[in-house]
Amino acid sequence: MCPVPAQLLSEPVKKSKPSTAAPAPSHGTKTRAARGATAEEMASRQRDISVSEFFAKNRHLLGFDNPRKALLTTVKEAVDNSLDACEEAGILPDIAVVIEDLQPDRPATAKSSRYRVTVVDNGPGIVRKQVENIFGRLLYGSKFHRLKMSRGQQGIGISAAGMYGLITTGRPMVIHTKPNLKQPAHHIELAMNTKTNRAEVTVDDETGDFPPARLRAVTAGAKALAAEGVLLSSEDFRTGTSVSIELEGRYQKGRGSVDEFLELTAIANPHARVVFVPPSRSVSDDEDVLPIGKSAPVGTDAATAPSVAVTTEINGAIHFPRGVQELPPETKEIQPHPKGIELGILLQMLKDYEVAEKGGTLYQFLQDRFCRISASTASAMCTAIKCTSRTKVADIEPPQAEALFKQFQEVKLPPPPTDCLAPIGVRQLLAGMLKGVRAEFYAASSREAEVYRGRPFQIEAAIAFGGELPAEETARVIRFANRVPLLFQQSACSSFKAVTETAWRNYNLSQPRGSLPLGPLVIMIHMASVWVPFTSESKEAIADYDEIRKEMKLALMECGRKLGTYLRKRQKMRREGERRDVFARYIGEIAKAINALNGADAKRIYEKLLEQARERTAVADQQLDEDGKLVKEDERDIDGVIIVDHAIAPVSAAPTGVAEPPDEPAEPSGRSSRKRKTAETPSLF
Repeated sequence: MCPVPAQLLSEPVKKSKPSTAAPAPSHGTKTRAARGATAEEMASRQRDISVSEFFAKNRHLLGFDNPRKALLTTVKEAVDNSLDACEEAGILPDIAVVIEDLQPDRPATAKSSRYRVTVVDNGPGIVRKQVENIFGRLLYGSKFHRLKMSRGQQGIGISAAGMYGLITTGRPMVIHTKPNLKQPAHHIELAMNTKTNRAEVTVDDETGDFPPARLRAVTAGAKALAAEGVLLSSEDFRTGTSVSIELEGRYQKGRGSVDEFLELTAIANPHARVVFVPPSRSVSDDEDVLPIGKSAPVGTDAATAPSVAVTTEINGAIHFPRGVQELPPETKEIQPHPKGIELGILLQMLKDYEVAEKGGTLYQFLQDRFCRISASTASAMCTAIKCTSRTKVADIEPPQAEALFKQFQEVKLPPPPTDCLAPIGVRQLLAGMLKGVRAEFYAASSREAEVYRGRPFQIEAAIAFGGELPAEETARVIRFANRVPLLFQQSACSSFKAVTETAWRNYNLSQPRGSLPLGPLVIMIHMASVWVPFTSESKEAIADYDEIRKEMKLALMECGRKLGTYLRKRQKMRREGERRDVFARYIGEIAKAINALNGADAKRIYEKLLEQARERTAVADQQLDEDGKLVKEDERDIDGVIIVDHAIAPVSAAPTGVAEPPDEPAEPSGRSSRKRKTAETPSLF
């Protein structure tokens, strides 16, 4: 401390007189009374927020960012529900998507228009008492609480689409549902009350008009498909559901469009038949995102073309045919795996079990509420936390629950079962790619199931190379989660990162650092899981978990090895064929010159020289199997690859100016012969 000067201690302290002047007003501050609200007043203004009211103000969280995306999201949610319902009922899906332009005479400068979106399926239908809850209530569904692979998860999609239509047009949803063959269909019109998150029904009738007959005549293409029995045939749609939503939207082809979504859905769901009737007018159309076939593949004979399911278009209406006649394997619901449980969730599960099973023991709880815990493992866990097999759940204290949670992390347990997943499968992947992408080489891979956060998942990948794909552009990546295409937020998705991190140069493709590979290539990645970790409620990208990205890279590498083997063999065959072409240009002249010099038989000399050329360039005549390897006798076909002969570019052009031996033309060479089991129409192996 600094010492205080003595003169300061000796001086008396002067007291200041109170000032009579008014205090100066403080600028920029207010007294408590002037600021207004008290704690009581603020408390009086607080109230519950309805979930529907929240999403009505924040609809961009659900994918309704703009008119174009809103139209796509509406179709996506309705189609996903239809596919789930059909598969759960064991019915091969037939789905019709009809978009009607309700303002066809709008000015050319209009940014959006009013559309009516109708999606009809041949599923089991919906019982009458559940219609209001399914279509007019957010966060209501049957899939949120079960660990089983399905497209929908949160119970938001279709009701949110109806809410968006109500906000933008004021029109209610129109639903037709027929759950019983012998009874008429229900015709219901309802609108969601966003304040209460409940539906208000305005029309409730019975009708025999299912599927709605008017949809067969909305456009010329619809009439043509209906005449062929493809669109909304009464024999195919004996039961099912139809939902119509009027909304403000924008229909435009190209990337991120309804067309692209349905094309990719047909690829990932080859067991489904989808008919799309687009509106008669669209905003400036973009080019097609994939070179899909609108007719039989080039080079196929009309008699053999029907063996390959090909997308067709009639007067604007598009028919995505069924590629396979089998449903995906039926999935089973599983219990949570102990490795994926957090402490707070465990405490809540103990409380719920205590209420549901009064007097239930911890031993029973571990086996009833978790998978992969056997009787011996449950007994060992009880002993580890100083309990017995007869200890009741109600007697478990928080310290014991925490000790049990630590046991979950330390004990070695088998991975969760995988019968809860329904992967697409290699055969179906190839069928879908063959149906939707025009290429020359197809390869697919399906990994074994793995686990992240205690939840099983499975990664599948497929690639298509060459053919009609653009050769000077970057590869096209198409992403799926539980058979649903993901069209937005590509760079934020784990699958996109896995593609860029894969070393495609090892497989004879050029790739800039940190970018997609270059060349005529389409890459498809599918993740099947009981709970896909999406980055947002709109379900547009998969979160970047290390376990997931690793499996994606391994699946891509397996497909890449098949492609690399095929490309290296094909390049070697091309080089040897070109060598033979050069030699074949001159052997005729050489034979004639030798004949002129010594009188030797020119034809025999020509044949001997040609025989030597074939021996030295024998690679050009080699045959490749479906894995791009040399064909050997009695070698069995290898799964996961399709090669389309007629789509392969010629190895080299036929040589011009080749001299001929006397009395017989020179044998043309230069294109290696590559035989296949199927010469015209590709088949699945």
